[in-house]
This record gives sequence, structure tokens and C-alpha cells, in this order.
Amino acid sequence: MASPVMRAFDKVLRAVAPKEVTVTFTGETGSGKEVMARRLHDLSSRRRGPFVPINCAAIPEPLFESELFGHERGAYTGATERSIGKVEMASGGTLFLDEIAEMPLGLQVKLLRFLETRRYMRVGGAKKLDADVRLVLATLRPLEDEVRAGRFRADLYYRIQGILLAVPPLRERRRDIGPLLDGFIAHMSAIHDVAPPTFTRPARSALLAYDWPGNVRELKNVVELLCILREGQSVRVQDLPVALRKAATPGAAPARDTITVPANSRLDEIVDLVIDAAILAERGNVSRAARRLGVSVRTLQRRTSRR
Repeated sequence: MASPVMRAFDKVLRAVAPKEVTVTFTGETGSGKEVMARRLHDLSSRRRGPFVPINCAAIPEPLFESELFGHERGAYTGATERSIGKVEMASGGTLFLDEIAEMPLGLQVKLLRFLETRRYMRVGGAKKLDADVRLVLATLRPLEDEVRAGRFRADLYYRIQGILLAVPPLRERRRDIGPLLDGFIAHMSAIHDVAPPTFTRPARSALLAYDWPGNVRELKNVVELLCILREGQSVRVQDLPVALRKAATPGAAPARDTITVPANSRLDEIVDLVIDAAILAERGNVSRAARRLGVSVRTLQRRTSRR
């Protein structure tokens, strides 16, 4: 983790991980809430146990209780054999409830009862079972807003309040884009058995300048696309998706205060490195980078567009 904000976040994560407390991750879609939940599990005393995720938004309400607690044979039509639920699967480890705000109100009552007693029954069963799990949650929408809107039970909200950790969006930790990019390139190239692409400096600058509304997930998807579909070994600005191309700095005519540096010279490389560092420091804002360097925006536009 290269960015200061994520180093600070990880420090808190390390402090919380060994404690048997309920943790709720908040953050935008694709920001990496499940990744952080897995890291919390890996840093905890339960690391040798299973990490079992369940997406509360992806399971139909009639099946949710069975998915969570399991069911006995004959519990309902089609239940031809006993099935263990996610709680039982996570025994000795961590149960991760993603998008907890999407859980139906009727099931929230049963979840509250389970959290208070740490006991549950399979659907159609008569025997109460003990649970040994750590509960970790994630939500896209603030739970306090859901409580006020009547979509989330207040008693459950106060029961799971625990420790709240907000995962920063990617646009607030742009220094992480480079390491994430390199990691995804290696991973996706191996998965699809293709030669890893190289990104030109202007293409990397475009990635830094883009706001990534889909966060880490969007970056991962873009890298996978470019690993599979591209012309040649290098990824240029024109190879990027339309939204990222718009984030790239357009070319411009040389300004009067421009100092021409011979192309491909050692000095030329140093100037490019200084420009890239300034753009990175200003989080992709070319205007602020120009002010930092004491040159015009046109100068930076001309330098970046010719690479």
C-alpha cells in the first residue's frame, strides 16, 4: 500500500484484527470492502479457519434463511437432503455479510437473535446448534440512514455497531494505482496465458488522472480487458476505454515560454520523470502540476502528448 491514507487504514486494521469485535466496512462499490475483510481475517487469530462470504443482495428472500443457517431434509419442497448453511461453514473462522443493508427485515430479527445467543437452528430442524464465528459486515449505504428510513432495524444496528472502518475510494489514494495496476497485469496475464502488456507513460498518466467511479474493481476490469484485447505489446492512450481517454491530457501547440529539449536525450528522460512526479503529487491535476513546476499548462500538455 503506497498511499499514506491506506497505510493509516492498515494500521487501524492491524490493531482491530486480533480483537473479537464486530467490524463493519463501509465504502463505495468496488472499493475493496471484501478484500479488506479477508485481510482482517488473515491478521486475526482465526486465520486458520475458513473465511465465508455471503452477499445479502444476491440471495432471494425465501432462500436466505436456508443459505445462512442451512436446512434439514424435507424442510421444504426440493430439500432432498440436509444442507449446512454459511454459519456452519464458517465455524472457527469468519462469516462476512456483504451488503448487510439489503437483508430483508424479517431475517434481520433472526440475525439479531442469533447474534445475542450465538445459537441457531437449521430450517426444518428441532435442535439448536452453537456457532463459533466472528462476524464481519460491509455496507454500501450508511446504516444509520437505513434505520431512519425504516429499512433496517434499530436494535440490530446497535447490536452490530462495533467498529466502523471506511475504505477510501481509489481517487483518494492515487498512489496505489501503480502497484495495483502492476499486480493486476501479472495476475490477469497469468490467468489468460498472455504476454503481460506494458503501459506507455501517457497511458499511465491517464490512469492516474481518471477518478475511477468503480474503484479497484473497475481498474481490475480495465486491466483484464487490455490483457485480452489490444494491438501490440504496448498499451497506448488510444487503446484505453473512452472514459479513460477523456481523462488523458490532450495535445496542444507549444507555448512561447517553452524550452525545447532534444528527444531521447538523458535530459529528456529526466524532464519526463519530473513532470510525472508533479502530476502524481497533484493527483493527476495538470493545472496544479504546472503551477508546482512554474511552467504553463501548454508546456505540460505538449510534453505529455508527444510521449
